[in-house]
Amino acid sequence: MANPRIEPLKKLLAIEPNDEVAWFGLGKAYMGDKNFEEAVTALESCIRVKPTYSAAYYALAQSLHQLGRIDQCRRICAQGIDVSTKNGDAMVTKSLAMLKQSLG
Repeated sequence: MANPRIEPLKKLLAIEPNDEVAWFGLGKAYMGDKNFEEAVTALESCIRVKPTYSAAYYALAQSLHQLGRIDQCRRICAQGIDVSTKNGDAMVTKSLAMLKQSLG
């Protein structure tokens, strides 16, 4: 069964396409459903709307990893580490660094 959060978030985004929190929530909802292709699309939109949204980089990297898109995952990890370090988001930086390291 599809995540009940998805449709309300899509409706909200149809009205307010620049709501980075809604894009992030939609991406996380898709991740919860293991629909990583849609998660990637939503999380890329989140980052496009707010390029400093640290947590979106980590969720995007996780989704790319699940899809086996390792080169993209590595690139997003690097970008996310840069953004989260500038933001002072130590937990996100650590999580991204661990994911990147696990890629080899």
